[in-house]
Amino acid sequence: MGNAQEKPPGSGGGGGRSATAGSGTRGRGGGGVDKLQTDRAPGKGVANGRGNIPAGGQEEQGGPAVDTSYLDAPAGALPPHLARLKNEGNHLFKHGQFGDALEKYTQAIDGCAEAGIDSPEDVCILYSNRAACYLKDGNSSDCIQDCTKALELQPYSLKPLLRRAMAYESLERYRKAYVDYKTVLQIDTGVQAAHDGVHRITKMLIEQDGPGWREKLPEIPVVPLSVQQEHRDKPVTAEVAQARAARAEQEEARKREARFTLLKREGNDLVKKGNFQEALQKYSECLTLKPDECALYTNRAICFLKMNRFDEAKQDCDSALQLEPGSKKAFYRRALAHKGLQDYLSASSDLQEVLQLDPNVQEAEQELEVVTGLLRKSLMDSTAHTPRV
Repeated sequence: MGNAQEKPPGSGGGGGRSATAGSGTRGRGGGGVDKLQTDRAPGKGVANGRGNIPAGGQEEQGGPAVDTSYLDAPAGALPPHLARLKNEGNHLFKHGQFGDALEKYTQAIDGCAEAGIDSPEDVCILYSNRAACYLKDGNSSDCIQDCTKALELQPYSLKPLLRRAMAYESLERYRKAYVDYKTVLQIDTGVQAAHDGVHRITKMLIEQDGPGWREKLPEIPVVPLSVQQEHRDKPVTAEVAQARAARAEQEEARKREARFTLLKREGNDLVKKGNFQEALQKYSECLTLKPDECALYTNRAICFLKMNRFDEAKQDCDSALQLEPGSKKAFYRRALAHKGLQDYLSASSDLQEVLQLDPNVQEAEQELEVVTGLLRKSLMDSTAHTPRV
């Protein structure tokens, strides 16, 4: 099972509890968990969290065969019948049937107590999983109690800490939530949900307690280095690896975006100061980050034009028009490049495109008059130098 959720549930209710002293059996009253679904055919245990599914991997009775081999997978040191309950709970949770999953975890917890199972890690996981069900159903009070029980069995276990933090936050117990989120980050700095939680709660505590909010926090426990190392040495599951890769990709994208914004702003400022060579370099760096940004090509074209590098200015405008065929700036600046290359006919054509897109561009009108004059003079000069036969 993965983390229960990235945001704390909206409600902070506490369902009724009818806990027996050692087993952790819970009642299902109050506002905690949705009612069990009873409108399904009997005998299909995975579907509704009741009954037994035969071992051997396939569901009996009519209809298409359903692979249930996952139920017989080993689960730590739990005996087969308890491992089966845990696996069934995991399956139900994965498919959004949190109330039914809760029942399976409860049966497994009770079974461990009855059988005298001495495996703190496995029982911790069962309590943590059941806490996730409570959290999903908005029963934050019972979630906190299960997480606390899990942490008594396995101190500094990451998932119970994270789920308890979320539950505390949903109950507006912000100081306790802050402590748990910060403890999680001592164990694993890569847990984005904890970073997000700290960010949210810091704002809430500043509003609630003012500048001295840190002084009112409970003591944040120091996670032993041995625990941190043990967590780092644990084999990474495919699910965790995928989540870490996604976070790394998001962080890299954020850094690229920040770098891009900075470079573009610096380039614009340099153009205003007339430092066209340096501005050109900034825009070129931007294009390595976002090669499909039309404005970068038109901005860099300005620099080329100011430096009388007309061929390169024309190429940048061509690239911009491939990206945005209706770009007035690209047509106008390409016209200036054509003018610099003394291709007055092409310059006239581009300026007319600008005016067709927007008849109110006065610079294009004025430039068209100049280019038309240059074109006429060029034709006259060409005629004058043509030898008569």
